[in-house]
Amino acid sequence: MPDARRQAGLPRGLTAFVLVYLVGCSALAFRQGNTEFVIYSGAMVVFIACVLLLHTHARFTPTALWLLALWGLAHMLGGTVPIDGRWADTDSEHPVLYAFRARDWLPRYDQLVHAFGFFAATTASWESCRALLRAAPGLALSTVAALMGMGLGALNEVIEFGITRVMTEHGVGGYVNTGWDLVSNLVGAIAAGVWCLFRR
Repeated sequence: MPDARRQAGLPRGLTAFVLVYLVGCSALAFRQGNTEFVIYSGAMVVFIACVLLLHTHARFTPTALWLLALWGLAHMLGGTVPIDGRWADTDSEHPVLYAFRARDWLPRYDQLVHAFGFFAATTASWESCRALLRAAPGLALSTVAALMGMGLGALNEVIEFGITRVMTEHGVGGYVNTGWDLVSNLVGAIAAGVWCLFRR
Protein backbone atom coordinates (compact mmCIF):
# COMPACT_ATOMS: atom_id res chain seq x y z
CA MET A 1 0.00 0.00 0.00
CA PRO A 2 1.56 3.36 -1.00
CA ASP A 3 2.35 5.80 1.79
CA ALA A 4 0.21 8.91 2.37
CA ARG A 5 2.82 11.21 0.78
CA ARG A 6 2.67 9.24 -2.48
CA GLN A 7 -1.13 9.02 -2.38
CA ALA A 8 -1.33 12.78 -2.01
CA GLY A 9 1.10 13.16 -4.90
CA LEU A 10 3.39 15.62 -3.13
CA PRO A 11 6.43 16.63 -5.17
CA ARG A 12 9.63 14.95 -4.04
CA GLY A 13 11.47 17.07 -1.53
CA LEU A 14 8.57 19.46 -0.86
CA THR A 15 7.77 18.06 2.58
CA ALA A 16 11.41 18.24 3.71
CA PHE A 17 11.76 21.77 2.29
CA VAL A 18 8.74 23.03 4.25
CA LEU A 19 9.71 21.25 7.47
CA VAL A 20 13.27 22.61 7.38
CA TYR A 21 12.26 26.26 7.00
CA LEU A 22 9.30 25.99 9.36
CA VAL A 23 11.33 24.41 12.17
CA GLY A 24 14.34 26.66 11.51
CA CYS A 25 12.40 29.93 11.46
CA SER A 26 10.24 28.89 14.41
CA ALA A 27 13.36 28.13 16.47
CA LEU A 28 14.86 31.47 15.44
CA ALA A 29 11.67 33.34 16.41
CA PHE A 30 11.57 31.56 19.77
CA ARG A 31 15.24 32.35 20.43
CA GLN A 32 14.65 36.02 19.54
CA GLY A 33 11.65 36.18 21.87
CA ASN A 34 9.59 37.04 18.78
CA THR A 35 6.18 35.97 20.12
CA GLU A 36 4.42 37.32 17.03
CA PHE A 37 6.20 34.87 14.74
CA VAL A 38 5.93 32.00 17.19
CA ILE A 39 2.15 32.54 16.83
CA TYR A 40 2.53 32.73 13.03
CA SER A 41 4.41 29.42 13.12
CA GLY A 42 1.39 27.81 14.76
CA ALA A 43 -0.88 29.41 12.16
CA MET A 44 1.39 28.05 9.42
CA VAL A 45 0.90 24.51 10.73
CA VAL A 46 -2.88 24.99 10.53
CA PHE A 47 -2.64 26.44 6.99
CA ILE A 48 -0.40 23.58 5.85
CA ALA A 49 -2.88 21.06 7.25
CA CYS A 50 -5.71 22.82 5.35
CA VAL A 51 -3.72 22.74 2.10
CA LEU A 52 -2.92 19.04 2.54
CA LEU A 53 -6.57 18.24 3.26
CA LEU A 54 -7.69 20.17 0.19
CA HIS A 55 -4.92 18.54 -1.84
CA THR A 56 -6.33 15.08 -1.17
CA HIS A 57 -9.48 16.17 -3.03
CA ALA A 58 -8.29 18.79 -5.51
CA ARG A 59 -4.87 17.26 -6.37
CA PHE A 60 -2.89 20.47 -6.73
CA THR A 61 -0.24 20.56 -9.43
CA PRO A 62 3.42 20.68 -8.33
CA THR A 63 3.45 24.30 -9.54
CA ALA A 64 0.70 25.34 -7.09
CA LEU A 65 2.25 23.40 -4.21
CA TRP A 66 5.70 24.90 -4.73
CA LEU A 67 4.24 28.40 -5.04
CA LEU A 68 2.51 27.93 -1.68
CA ALA A 69 5.66 26.48 -0.12
CA LEU A 70 7.83 29.37 -1.37
CA TRP A 71 5.28 31.84 -0.04
CA GLY A 72 5.55 30.20 3.38
CA LEU A 73 9.34 30.50 3.25
CA ALA A 74 9.21 34.18 2.22
CA HIS A 75 6.74 34.86 5.03
CA MET A 76 8.72 33.10 7.75
CA LEU A 77 12.01 34.70 6.67
CA GLY A 78 10.33 38.10 6.56
CA GLY A 79 9.47 38.05 10.23
CA THR A 80 12.60 36.45 11.64
CA VAL A 81 15.67 37.58 9.64
CA PRO A 82 17.14 40.77 11.17
CA ILE A 83 18.35 43.56 8.89
CA ASP A 84 20.45 46.69 9.26
CA GLY A 85 18.35 49.68 10.29
CA ARG A 86 19.64 51.66 7.27
CA TRP A 87 17.56 49.40 5.01
CA ALA A 88 14.48 49.37 7.21
CA ASP A 89 11.31 51.30 6.48
CA THR A 90 10.28 51.23 10.14
CA ASP A 91 10.98 52.83 13.51
CA SER A 92 11.47 49.44 15.20
CA GLU A 93 14.64 48.98 17.24
CA HIS A 94 14.97 45.43 15.87
CA PRO A 95 13.96 45.60 12.19
CA VAL A 96 13.40 42.40 10.24
CA LEU A 97 13.31 41.56 6.55
CA TYR A 98 9.64 42.53 6.25
CA ALA A 99 10.67 46.19 6.70
CA PHE A 100 13.34 46.04 3.97
CA ARG A 101 13.01 48.71 1.25
CA ALA A 102 15.94 49.17 -1.13
CA ARG A 103 14.74 52.58 -2.38
CA ASP A 104 11.98 54.96 -1.30
CA TRP A 105 10.11 54.44 -4.57
CA LEU A 106 10.32 50.63 -4.48
CA PRO A 107 7.86 48.38 -2.62
CA ARG A 108 8.80 46.94 0.76
CA TYR A 109 9.67 43.25 1.07
CA ASP A 110 6.36 42.89 2.92
CA GLN A 111 4.38 44.15 -0.09
CA LEU A 112 6.25 41.83 -2.47
CA VAL A 113 5.48 38.85 -0.24
CA HIS A 114 1.81 39.82 -0.18
CA ALA A 115 1.66 40.07 -3.97
CA PHE A 116 3.50 36.77 -4.46
CA GLY A 117 1.54 35.06 -1.70
CA PHE A 118 -1.87 35.88 -3.06
CA PHE A 119 -0.68 35.02 -6.55
CA ALA A 120 0.01 31.56 -5.08
CA ALA A 121 -3.31 31.49 -3.18
CA THR A 122 -5.25 32.49 -6.28
CA THR A 123 -3.50 29.80 -8.34
CA ALA A 124 -4.46 27.20 -5.72
CA SER A 125 -8.02 28.57 -5.64
CA TRP A 126 -8.26 28.24 -9.42
CA GLU A 127 -7.04 24.64 -9.31
CA SER A 128 -9.46 23.85 -6.46
CA CYS A 129 -12.47 25.26 -8.29
CA ARG A 130 -11.51 23.53 -11.51
CA ALA A 131 -11.14 20.14 -9.78
CA LEU A 132 -13.87 20.23 -7.14
CA LEU A 133 -16.56 22.06 -9.11
CA ARG A 134 -15.49 20.60 -12.46
CA ALA A 135 -15.49 24.15 -13.77
CA ALA A 136 -14.22 24.76 -17.28
CA PRO A 137 -11.14 26.99 -17.54
CA GLY A 138 -12.00 30.43 -18.83
CA LEU A 139 -12.69 34.01 -17.80
CA ALA A 140 -15.40 33.08 -15.27
CA LEU A 141 -13.18 30.61 -13.41
CA SER A 142 -10.20 32.99 -13.43
CA THR A 143 -12.39 35.81 -12.09
CA VAL A 144 -13.79 33.62 -9.29
CA ALA A 145 -10.26 32.47 -8.40
CA ALA A 146 -9.00 36.09 -8.26
CA LEU A 147 -11.91 37.02 -5.97
CA MET A 148 -11.13 34.02 -3.76
CA GLY A 149 -7.48 35.10 -3.60
CA MET A 150 -8.55 38.60 -2.55
CA GLY A 151 -10.86 37.10 0.09
CA LEU A 152 -7.99 35.04 1.49
CA GLY A 153 -5.93 38.24 1.54
CA ALA A 154 -8.64 39.95 3.58
CA LEU A 155 -8.65 36.98 5.99
CA ASN A 156 -4.90 37.45 6.40
CA GLU A 157 -5.49 41.08 7.39
CA VAL A 158 -8.09 39.97 9.96
CA ILE A 159 -5.50 37.62 11.48
CA GLU A 160 -2.97 40.46 11.59
CA PHE A 161 -5.57 42.69 13.25
CA GLY A 162 -6.15 39.97 15.84
CA ILE A 163 -2.43 39.96 16.62
CA THR A 164 -2.54 43.72 17.30
CA ARG A 165 -5.33 43.13 19.84
CA VAL A 166 -3.47 40.52 21.88
CA MET A 167 0.11 41.82 21.63
CA THR A 168 1.49 45.23 22.53
CA GLU A 169 4.75 44.69 20.60
CA HIS A 170 4.25 43.58 16.99
CA GLY A 171 5.38 44.39 13.46
CA VAL A 172 1.97 44.44 11.79
CA GLY A 173 1.93 48.18 11.10
CA GLY A 174 -0.97 50.60 10.98
CA TYR A 175 -3.83 51.53 8.67
CA VAL A 176 -1.62 52.59 5.76
CA ASN A 177 0.27 49.29 5.96
CA THR A 178 -3.03 47.40 5.87
CA GLY A 179 -4.06 49.41 2.80
CA TRP A 180 -0.81 48.61 0.99
CA ASP A 181 -1.16 44.95 1.97
CA LEU A 182 -4.62 44.86 0.41
CA VAL A 183 -3.35 46.58 -2.75
CA SER A 184 -0.49 44.07 -2.97
CA ASN A 185 -2.94 41.19 -2.47
CA LEU A 186 -5.08 42.60 -5.30
CA VAL A 187 -2.09 42.84 -7.65
CA GLY A 188 -1.07 39.25 -6.93
CA ALA A 189 -4.63 37.91 -7.26
CA ILE A 190 -5.26 39.68 -10.58
CA ALA A 191 -1.87 38.59 -11.96
CA ALA A 192 -2.64 34.97 -11.06
CA GLY A 193 -6.15 35.24 -12.51
CA VAL A 194 -4.71 36.41 -15.83
CA TRP A 195 -2.01 33.72 -15.74
CA CYS A 196 -4.58 31.00 -15.00
CA LEU A 197 -6.75 32.23 -17.86
CA PHE A 198 -4.06 31.00 -20.25
CA ARG A 199 -3.11 27.83 -18.36
CA ARG A 200 -4.00 24.51 -19.91
